[in-house]
Amino acid sequence: MNNYRFSEWNHPVIGLSPLADAFAGTVYTDVVNMENFERVAFHVYSGGGATGTSLFTVEACDDTVPTTVSAIAFMYREMSSNDVGGTLTAATSAGFTCTAGSNRNILIEVNAQALANLGYSYVRLKAVEQTDSPVTGGVNIYLTEPKSTGSAFTGTTLT
Repeated sequence: MNNYRFSEWNHPVIGLSPLADAFAGTVYTDVVNMENFERVAFHVYSGGGATGTSLFTVEACDDTVPTTVSAIAFMYREMSSNDVGGTLTAATSAGFTCTAGSNRNILIEVNAQALANLGYSYVRLKAVEQTDSPVTGGVNIYLTEPKSTGSAFTGTTLT
């Protein structure tokens, strides 16, 4: 039996708090540091708003400000309902525009190596509204696959 505990292998961060018009204009999640992790997953979720769409891109950042950013390629999966997984798709640094619809989940995944190739360890998600129609939603960020049991999980032992 595996002693895997989600909270010991994944570090959750609120990237964008839930809002009634969460993706209006251009919005960014918080910048997170991947120094101690192999991967990050941005979980974009929406409730109401059947026609609004956004262009999602991932930006590697040099610091938390960020002073310098560079769009990078990533993988994503759109889910048309809460429990029906979509196709895992590669996106270029130009990103992708989500499909319109309410009650949707989008998972956007980035490998830390994509940032390291640029000499960066920070990352954020950028959303640019394409179809102007309010979408209720938010973004959770999960830093996953810790590189060690050190500073990422103070007081926690991974078993």
